Amino acid sequence: MPEREPTDPYRPRPRPASGSWALPAVLAVAVAAGAGWLFWWRPAHAPVAPPVAAAPQPEPAAVAPPAAAPASAPLAAASGPQNRVDALAPPAADLPALADSDAHVARALGDLLGSQKVASFLQVDGFVRRVVATVDNLARPQAASRLWPVQPAPDRFLVEGPADAQTQTIAPANAARYGAFVAFAESVPKDGAVKLYAQLYPLFQAAYEELGYPGKYFNDRLVAVLDHLVATPEPRGPLLVQLTRVQGEVPSTRPWVRYEFADPKLEALSSGQKMLLRIGPDNARRLKAVLSDVRKRVATGGAVPRPAPAG
Repeated sequence: MPEREPTDPYRPRPRPASGSWALPAVLAVAVAAGAGWLFWWRPAHAPVAPPVAAAPQPEPAAVAPPAAAPASAPLAAASGPQNRVDALAPPAADLPALADSDAHVARALGDLLGSQKVASFLQVDGFVRRVVATVDNLARPQAASRLWPVQPAPDRFLVEGPADAQTQTIAPANAARYGAFVAFAESVPKDGAVKLYAQLYPLFQAAYEELGYPGKYFNDRLVAVLDHLVATPEPRGPLLVQLTRVQGEVPSTRPWVRYEFADPKLEALSSGQKMLLRIGPDNARRLKAVLSDVRKRVATGGAVPRPAPAG
């Protein structure tokens, strides 16, 4: 059987013909994405596949990945940026090119957060591209875990109820898996983070245009996604989930399964909102408070909050 051609997850997606940042955005990403990795699992009796490298090489010969859901239309270029980052602080004068920025960004994150926290919570290889791609996807149905700039939550997703039942509930103890990350998000020095965001912003803008949005402004998308996450509903009572088999392009003797919400209305939410529901109501409220604070700082246009369409 011939080997499939490798995929470059950072290659820009084709757009239809019609038509810093560092910490504010990584908080948006991490708040939601940190919840999701272990919502996927293999049955306990199934052999475990060998681990996959955490990140691809910078520029392998590759084909584009499957297209994500159609983009929610960012603000038209003709109107100009609505939330200008240069109102926060001027960009750094010595920024490297996007392709050469990993070391520079890692040092800046280490200076702000400390090397131990960076190593514990973040994936710094391809960090700028990871953040931009994931922020853009959080208001969509899917946010590919291979692109997250944060480390996955520890241990397995916990549920309660008979193993042979059609539905189970998310166990209250599951929320404890995210405690360290919630504390990390709350401890980020907001003034320093916003200043760093503004200083590094040209890198993230370049990554956003590379992703397939020439002439669009990443900070406007970030503000819209923050609004979208803060608007995540807060259902009462235990959340019911059910196992669903994941059908891939190639039949497998070791199929993946995942938990999905039994309530169709909850399952129809965006990837970011569903991840916030999975981490538990107390964690979600605390993280929404962090995101609201970040939103106030980066929304320089003063517009009324407008949630991002799922696309």
